[in-house]
Amino acid sequence: MAINVNNAEADALTRKFAGIAGVGITDAIVIAMREAIQRRCRSESPRETAARLLQEHGIASTAAARKPLPRKVFDEMWDER
Repeated sequence: MAINVNNAEADALTRKFAGIAGVGITDAIVIAMREAIQRRCRSESPRETAARLLQEHGIASTAAARKPLPRKVFDEMWDER
């Protein structure tokens, strides 16, 4: 299956990476995509991000804090009055 790159920056970055890695364009794309997928899979989950931010700001993660706000709160936030 062919990949057609119509973006000059994407083409230049792919060629630069291929040169750095000492591989062809196709292998450069495969390597870059594998690395990107691995990096995404290793990143923290939304729950982990929330826990980290709460800890950084000294906020306790209590049951009350984890309870979703009532819909009324969101409706009031977006009220166009």
